[in-house]
Amino acid sequence: MSGTMLKGPYWVAARQHRHALWVLPAVVAVALVAVVALRYWGAGLPSGRLGTPLSNHGYELLYFLMEYAGTGLLFLPSLVGAFVAGPMTARELESGTWRLALTQSTTPRAWLGSKVLVAAVVSVLGSAAVAGVYRLGWVKVPGTYQLFWADPGTYVAAGPVLAAYCLLGVALGVTVGQLVRRTLVSMALTGVLAGLVLLGVGALRWSFLPVETRTVPLKGNIIDVMPASALMTDTGLLTSTGERLPEYACFERTQNLRVCPADMDVTGWYTEFHPASHYWPTQLVESSLVLVLAGLALFAAFRLVGARRA
Repeated sequence: MSGTMLKGPYWVAARQHRHALWVLPAVVAVALVAVVALRYWGAGLPSGRLGTPLSNHGYELLYFLMEYAGTGLLFLPSLVGAFVAGPMTARELESGTWRLALTQSTTPRAWLGSKVLVAAVVSVLGSAAVAGVYRLGWVKVPGTYQLFWADPGTYVAAGPVLAAYCLLGVALGVTVGQLVRRTLVSMALTGVLAGLVLLGVGALRWSFLPVETRTVPLKGNIIDVMPASALMTDTGLLTSTGERLPEYACFERTQNLRVCPADMDVTGWYTEFHPASHYWPTQLVESSLVLVLAGLALFAAFRLVGARRA
C-alpha cells in the first residue's frame, strides 16, 4: 500500500493543499446528485424546448442548471490557473518557504515538478468528471436556447477541451507565479491570461475546419438545405457570376428580402455552416492547440526554476 502513495515533494504538495483537493470531488458529487435527481424528476416529461407545458418543473430546473453550469465552467481554467499561481507557487516564493524543500535533498526542478504533477493530475481527473456530469444532464436538454452543441458554454463544458484548458491554467500558473512572486497579483494575472486565451482560441474555433456550403434559388429557403443541428456561420445573396452580397442588399432597395432589382443580377442564396459532425474534430484540433500552448508555458516555467537560486 505504501508503494502506491505519493512520496517526497509530491506528498508534500498534496499534503499542503489537501483541503482544496477535497473541494473538487465534493462539488462533483453534489452536481451528480443534483443532475440525477432532476433527470429522475423529469423522466416522464417531454424533452422539447423550454416552455413546453409540463406537469412539474424537473425539466425546467435541469435546463437552468445546465445553462448556468456551462457558463460557470468557462471560468474553471482561470480558477485552476489562479490557484496554481498563487497558493501553490507564488506564496512559497514570496514567503521563502520553498527553500525548506531544497534542504530535503530536493532540487528546484523537482520542487516545481511536484506542483505541476499534482495540479495536472487533479485538473485532468476533475475536469473529466465535471464534463461527464455535465453531459449526463445536457443530453436531456440538447438544442435548447444557450444549450446548442456549438454554444461556448456547452462546447467547452461537454468535451475534452475543458481538460486541455485546465492544463493550460496549470502551466500558466507555475510560470506567472515564478515571474511575479506575489500571491494575489499572480492569481489575478493568471486568471486573466487563461481567460484571454480561451476567448482568443474560441474566436478562431470555427475556422479550424472548412465549412460546408449550400445554395438555393432566390425564392427558396436556406433552412431546407441545412441540417437542423448545423451551426450557420454565414449567409447571403448570390449573383449569376458567383459574387456574394450581404443578405440585406436587396432589402435596402426594395424593402423585400426576396425581391431584387434586375441590375443586381441576384440568382439565389448561399449559406455556410458546420454540421454537428464537426464537433469532435474541432474539439481534437482545439485541444491539441491548447496543449501546445501549455507545453510552451511549462518549458518556460522549468527554464525559470532551473536558473533560480535559493
